[in-house]
Amino acid sequence: MVKLARRAAGISPSPTLAIDAQAKAMKARGIQVINFSAGEPDFDTPEHIKQAAIDALKAGFTRYTPVAGIPELRQAVCDSLKNRGLSYEPADIVISCGAKHSLYNAMQVLLNEGDEVILSAPYWVSYYEQIKLAGGVPVVVNTDATTDCKLTPAALKAVLTPRTKLLILNSPCNPTGVVYSRNELEALAEVVLAHGLMVISDEIYAALLYDGLTHTSIAALGPEIKERTILIDGVSKTYAMTGWRIGYAAAPRPIATAMTDLQSHSTSNPTSIAQKAAVAALTGSQEAVEAMRCEFEQRRNRILAGLRELPGVECSQPGGAFYVFPYIGKLFGRRFHDQVLASSTDVATVLLNEYQVAVVPGIAFGADPYLRLSYATSMTQIEVGLERLKAFIGELQ
Repeated sequence: MVKLARRAAGISPSPTLAIDAQAKAMKARGIQVINFSAGEPDFDTPEHIKQAAIDALKAGFTRYTPVAGIPELRQAVCDSLKNRGLSYEPADIVISCGAKHSLYNAMQVLLNEGDEVILSAPYWVSYYEQIKLAGGVPVVVNTDATTDCKLTPAALKAVLTPRTKLLILNSPCNPTGVVYSRNELEALAEVVLAHGLMVISDEIYAALLYDGLTHTSIAALGPEIKERTILIDGVSKTYAMTGWRIGYAAAPRPIATAMTDLQSHSTSNPTSIAQKAAVAALTGSQEAVEAMRCEFEQRRNRILAGLRELPGVECSQPGGAFYVFPYIGKLFGRRFHDQVLASSTDVATVLLNEYQVAVVPGIAFGADPYLRLSYATSMTQIEVGLERLKAFIGELQ
């Protein structure tokens, strides 16, 4: 038998991608699945972005590029980040094969064996696995509705040890949609600086904000915290470009250099034509971005209202991203036919198999009494999905 390396044996597959794949396989068999699991916009990539890729192909731009990305894309990232009050040079930017790849590179160059990484739950599923792959130790801080599912300075201080190396922040957050205010980030930054921590700030949903909220990057709070922050973003969510696989990191120069060196031995450069498309995305018209954001806000309002009408379901209002994260703990212990529902996995399994509604169980995000639903789908699908959820709860005893 082949004996896998310990790092391989310890990897858990992404539950979000697994459920999405199962839902798509059911659809391929002709089953009418309402898919709330996928974290990707259902809109098409804007035409001017696709045209830039076509033009790059026709021009023969199909060869290797610099490992960290073509100069015009790195400059476009710098120009884009100025809108967040941030000043970077192209040498501080590393373009990778999606924001997930950027996160992986960052953790690989930052973490030594046994380094502790603070992660507030609910958290995005891949953070936990990437920490382990880098030899780090995830230290999970549970949050709840009393703090709006946000990490507080007191909770952060309570888990610090001499081995604490890194804090991961995600605002707007996947899966909760919560958005940290400037004051909240300033309070966390004080703790980070006082204890010499590093920060990974995942800002992939920064353009998707609702209710008049504005985005603040922790790196924009001052030069000291900027020198301790690796900012992660990309074009996937903002421009409906999930399949193009372009993400980036903006980091202190030594870290950016290390991430580039690491990438040179793994993927080399991201896809050449996708980089040209990303330049068009960042430098071209942003009208499509605003149109998508407005549509997401309407969808959020509808799915939120529908969930709050369901007996035993509670749901806070997300300020960004395109997810709702309803609390379903009051459904635990109830019976669906002969089965007692004891976990979010039980609920998600019944919903998919019996009602053809795909959701992600909260346990995948470190928060079992919840479900994550993505409203990056049509209003029609949302309406049908809500009716099926209502039917499911109506069957419980």
